[in-house]
Amino acid sequence: MRTAIEGARKGAPPAEVAPQRASSEPLLAEVVRWLDDAKAEKVVTIDLKGKSSLGDFMVIATGRSDRHVGAIAEQLRKHLKENGVANVRVEGLETCDWALIDAGDILVHVFRAEVRDFYNLEKMWSAARPGEQTSH
Repeated sequence: MRTAIEGARKGAPPAEVAPQRASSEPLLAEVVRWLDDAKAEKVVTIDLKGKSSLGDFMVIATGRSDRHVGAIAEQLRKHLKENGVANVRVEGLETCDWALIDAGDILVHVFRAEVRDFYNLEKMWSAARPGEQTSH
């Protein structure tokens, strides 16, 4: 009787092992804490796993003014860099109606209230895909 190891030695290719990615959940908790420290309002976290290859999580927050949006984005960029997150990209600082902080597996959108209402990302990304069940 042959064992599985002997079978593998007889020319069967080894099973490929997918590389393990570090969980983004500990960083997500820090991002939410940093947003709270910066006085961001109405912070919402959306789980994107299985919905998009953009990342694992989207965080949406509101700033009280364009200056506040810019300050939140800059503070978040600083914290991410200090905590070893490489290649953080920030967009939207020209007008600060809306800023996107791309931290790899976590995307953070900071809006002025009117702009957040206009884009309504929560509704778009929280909706179930066709054929998915939603819990009530």
